[in-house]
Formats: sequence, C-alpha cells, structure tokens
Amino acid sequence: MEQELLSLQAEARKNLDQIAEQGQLEDFRIRYLGRKGQFSVIMRELGTVSPEERPRLGQLANTIKAEIEKAFDEKKAVLSSSPQSGAKGAALIDLSLPGRYPERGSLHPVTQIMNEVCSIFEALGFSVAEGPDVEHDHYNFEALNIPAHHPARDMHDTFYVSESILLRTHTSPMQARIMESQQPPLRVIAPGKVYRCDSDITHTPMFHQVEGFLVDTKVSFADLKGILTVFTQKMFDKDLDLRFRPSFFPFTEPSAEVDIACVICGGSGCRVCKQTGWLEILGAGMIDPEVFKMVGYDPEIYSGFAFGLGIERIAMLKYGINDIRLYYENDLRFLSQF
Repeated sequence: MEQELLSLQAEARKNLDQIAEQGQLEDFRIRYLGRKGQFSVIMRELGTVSPEERPRLGQLANTIKAEIEKAFDEKKAVLSSSPQSGAKGAALIDLSLPGRYPERGSLHPVTQIMNEVCSIFEALGFSVAEGPDVEHDHYNFEALNIPAHHPARDMHDTFYVSESILLRTHTSPMQARIMESQQPPLRVIAPGKVYRCDSDITHTPMFHQVEGFLVDTKVSFADLKGILTVFTQKMFDKDLDLRFRPSFFPFTEPSAEVDIACVICGGSGCRVCKQTGWLEILGAGMIDPEVFKMVGYDPEIYSGFAFGLGIERIAMLKYGINDIRLYYENDLRFLSQF
C-alpha cells in the first residue's frame, strides 16, 4: 500500500508538470482527485490493511493527496493568468474580424397570412381584439343565438373542458364580449386559434380564424360586400369577382357563403376549382337581431354585419397548397419556401 501511494504520487506530479492547457486540467482532476479518482480508490482500500498500519498509511495518503491538490491549484492559477491559456490561446483571437451571425429564420406562412389579413382590415379602419382560447359556453354559443341542444352545435365538434367550459370553436365569441362592454359604432377584427374535433387533408384540430364585425346605424349588406371586395383584391393582388350563396349561421340573418373567382384560372374553370370557376373563401351575414338583444343593443336602431375566414384556407388558396397538414409537420423543405 505504501509503495502504491508513492508511485501514484510520482505519476501525478509528472503528469501535472506536462499540462500546458486549461482543458487538460479538468481531465487530470477527474483522473486523480475526483470522487472516483485514483486517490479516492486507494483511500477506500485502507479498510483492508491491518489496524496497526492503518493510521500511518492513512496519514501518508492524506499528506500525498493534499500535496497534489496544492500543486494542482498552483498550476491552475498559472495557466489562468497566462495569455496563452485556453485550447488555442486567447492571443490567437483577432477581435477585428467580423462576428459569426446566426442564421435567421422566417415567419411561418400561417403567421404571414394572419399579419397580412390584419393589416388589410386595419387599413379599412378595423381595430384588432384578442380573446381567450378557453371560452365559456355562454360566449361561444348562447350569446351567439346558439342555445343548449340547438342542432347548430353539432356543426362545431367541440372540445369540452367541463360542462360549461370549452376550447373555443370560432373567434365569434369576441362579438359578444366586445358588444357587451362597448357601445357602437364598432369596427373590430378578432384573430386567433380555434379548436374542433376534426382532422383530414383540409381540416386540423387546431386552426386559425379571423372574425370581423361592424355595428352602426344604417349598415347594409352592400357595406359587407364592399368591405369583402376590397379585402379580396388586396389579399390576392387582383380584381376577383365575388359570389354570395345563401347559407345558415345562427348569429347572422341573412347568412351567406362567399366565393371568389378561382385565383388559378380566373373563373374559366380548372382542376383546382373543379371546373366551377369559384372557390369558397369565408362565411358572412348581417348580425341577427337576437344577438343584439343579448348584449343590450336596440335592433331597431343598430344593424351590422359579421364575417369569419380561416387563415389556413386563405394561405392554401394564395400559395396553391393542397394539404393543410403541411403547415404543422415542421418540414423545413416546405417552410423555407415562404
């Protein structure tokens, strides 16, 4: 045991003298002075020697280890103060060289379209309002003229958190929230995430919507058409015909599905529009008087319109994307195109 300690002492001194860089010091510490280092191994073996020899060998082991630790600290101090310390030497660093710039990413295509949609409506005088993703049944359904057991609730495939709390199925609850707290005139858009139990090449469980509404006196369907015409022209950078097809939404009356002339063929008919010349883009209509009554507005005085559009749908039409799931697979080959 004594000879083993003296040999380890000589080996450690020799290796420590040969160290010339900071990085080698940590390897030395782990090998000799660490919890599983060679000195610790020998210290644990002291229990196997005779009781008569144990005090003397234990004192010798402590003395040798303390000496190596002191020499290690001195070596560390020398290398730290040296201008050549470090793996390649601090003196070799040329501070006049330009730095390395990290690669810059880009906004997700859905975010790009969301920002563009908001900027178009803001230019038309609409303000932007955001609401909670976790919504109360009252705002998501009842305040929008969709009472309990109304068949229209089946259209939404809702994620319920509890009996009265849910993940919002559309951004339309912001209609009720804003009208409840503010007086007309109102001109608001509400962008955000929405959630429905649906998943295929054109639907995802989470997607993005922009709800817009305008409330004032003497608002007509012609105003709605004018706003949407300007929006489509700005969004797709071309004059596109609009078509309003009668539809049903519980919170608008009359309601319409809005189509635009196919952005690919211009309305002449192609594979994208299935030879019809039209592409569905959003739903809209005049706000139902029952919704006004819910928030304390007099429907005899005020009128308004509302519309809702899916951001992914707009992006698919603008960029010619045929599978909505591509947005969420995080494939850089796809995302880098935007």
